[in-house]
Amino acid sequence: MALTIVYDNAPADDPALRSDWGFGCVVDVDKRRILFDTGESGDILLSNMKHLGVDPASIDVVVISHIHSDHAGGLRAILSANSKLTVYVPSSFPMDFKRSIEKTGAKLVEVTASREIMKGVFTTGEMGKHIREQALVARTERGLIVITGCAHPGIVEVVKRAAALGGAKPYAVIGGFHTMGLSDARLEKIISSFRDAGVKRVAPCHCSGNRARQLFLKAYGEGYIDAKPGSVIQLP
Repeated sequence: MALTIVYDNAPADDPALRSDWGFGCVVDVDKRRILFDTGESGDILLSNMKHLGVDPASIDVVVISHIHSDHAGGLRAILSANSKLTVYVPSSFPMDFKRSIEKTGAKLVEVTASREIMKGVFTTGEMGKHIREQALVARTERGLIVITGCAHPGIVEVVKRAAALGGAKPYAVIGGFHTMGLSDARLEKIISSFRDAGVKRVAPCHCSGNRARQLFLKAYGEGYIDAKPGSVIQLP
């Protein structure tokens, strides 16, 4: 299993890659390919994917975490390049958004409860009250890989839901933690919750904030993944 960050606001090491507020990553599992979130700009998304050698035609499934444009804004560009795929969105998405997906010829799947997307990979189902959001979870020999867009329902709650549904401990948590601006005390409490849950590797992205990155790096050491556009994360 490999995960490639194709969209993020962290500065990229490669000057050919463009950073922008938002998140998107490609997940390769058993010769199938998932695009989780699409960032804000379709132009930036497709440009970064091209530079990283990710052909839009190779995408089998798109999973959108929540309705905010910095996660769903690039979807139209992907569907223009490849409409022969399946798009999983929370069922709470606006009807006109869902119809726009179907008009391209792509298959739309509305998600309310947890469901399997492909063998060993499932969605948490919709979480949260005000901003409905889903996360992506993959089963591995070492535990669960939890991939979040923004974690509006709370990153600790997302990890707990994933563990309860997957019947295993979370091994890695990757994506937006929604921890930007939190106090050190609250961040330390989140890190402690991760430790208690059994999380061994972390890759805070997007809306996690620099302070959260610093504290997670200090706490996790070699288990910390410095994720940015172009990062390829190999997982068990």
